[in-house]
Amino acid sequence: MKELLIELTEISPRDFFGQQNENIDAIKKYFPKLKIVARGSKIRVYGDDELLEEFDRRFKMLTEHYVKYNKLDENSIERLLMSTPKDDLSSSESSGEVIVHGVSGRLIKAQTVNQRKLVDAVRKTDMVFAIGPAGTGKTYTGVALAVKALKDKKVKRIILTRPAVEAGENLGFLPGDLKEKLDPYMQPLYDALRDMITPEKLALYIENGTIQIAPLAFMRGRTLDHAFVILDEGQNTTHAQMKMFLTRMGKNAQFLITGDPGQIDLPRRTVSGLKEALLVLQNVEGISIIHLDDKDVIRHKLVKKVIEAYKGLEHQN
Repeated sequence: MKELLIELTEISPRDFFGQQNENIDAIKKYFPKLKIVARGSKIRVYGDDELLEEFDRRFKMLTEHYVKYNKLDENSIERLLMSTPKDDLSSSESSGEVIVHGVSGRLIKAQTVNQRKLVDAVRKTDMVFAIGPAGTGKTYTGVALAVKALKDKKVKRIILTRPAVEAGENLGFLPGDLKEKLDPYMQPLYDALRDMITPEKLALYIENGTIQIAPLAFMRGRTLDHAFVILDEGQNTTHAQMKMFLTRMGKNAQFLITGDPGQIDLPRRTVSGLKEALLVLQNVEGISIIHLDDKDVIRHKLVKKVIEAYKGLEHQN
């Protein structure tokens, strides 16, 4: 049995190991044939040469991730330890850089391989579909890219839209003025923007139309140019709505369509415009389709388990 000695020199062992060594315990699960002992700033690992080499390589990935994002948790440990060499090389180095500096010094970056693929796709193509389950950062990463494009003066405005499917796009029966009627459906978009733009500036942008948040029905008849446009919850569009939206694209426009085909809220027998678009447009040059999965979930670790549990149920039906 051989020994591998690793010493943490430029990062805090307490933060890296986690409370009560929870991160080390998580790492141990992926290397059951190795004996791993962490004391102070040193980690001693005992086992066969081949496994020690693999551990050393993966551990370097964990420390690089910690240095880059200043945090390590169970989700990121799983992503890094379960990734393949192909995953490591599938996105550009620059895609992992800070997208925007958010409110209170928050650094907003793509945190997973597929999120970095999304960043690369938006840089290279004008129309991108980001497909994946809840919590994979589709909308959040997209809003960050839109804010960056606005700050860099690559676009003049940001347009964020969703199908208000819960109200059947017919908002007349809801109480309050139009903004009050729409806000509950647009809340996730506001939440993302508030992380990236100060309240005063966000209010000004919304007031002067630099940032527009509206239901999909309000896109009809418009030509959207010089804009970064995000259609969120695209799975809840009909054939007519998706076609209408995609044909709004004007000059110097970036379109991002996000959605989860497993979360369709449309009436039964209504074909999802997103599912249809993915089939029709999959081979069209200039359009990118990025798939995110449960490895990209960056919410609470239970979200991933919920997705997996429902995936099993859906396969049975």
